[in-house]
Amino acid sequence: MTTINLTTKIKATKQIVFDASRNIDIHQQSASPSKEKAIAGVTSGLINFNETVTWRGKHFGFYLTHKSRITTMNFYDYFVDEMERGKFKTFRHEHFFEEENGCTIMKDKLQYETPFGMLGELFDILFLEKHLTNFLLERNKVLKEVSEKQN
Repeated sequence: MTTINLTTKIKATKQIVFDASRNIDIHQQSASPSKEKAIAGVTSGLINFNETVTWRGKHFGFYLTHKSRITTMNFYDYFVDEMERGKFKTFRHEHFFEEENGCTIMKDKLQYETPFGMLGELFDILFLEKHLTNFLLERNKVLKEVSEKQN
């Protein structure tokens, strides 16, 4: 299992950052390089507990679909999205939010497993972990920009 941990400091309230993080439209904006679009479930606005979204985007030259469900949500502190259908063996993304000195500290913990045994592990080491890290960094950059404008 691979784990990616990221921390982003945002000059905005925890509520603004929390809502931006679960906003489908903002996610699509941040994922524009992969042409990622919400095609089923919640396709616009805020996603809530027990709701699903199915994404379709181009990664590594292939259009892939990924269906996630919000499995946990503690308003303005924490939520989790987990893959229900997709190319990963497992995929769990935890989102943490803490307010500190007028800023929000947003933490991502993404854990996933690749299929295909040793080949999947090699692909992860050579390409996938870096790709997903960069994907999250771009997402967080957009979340920071959008949130700080709203504050």
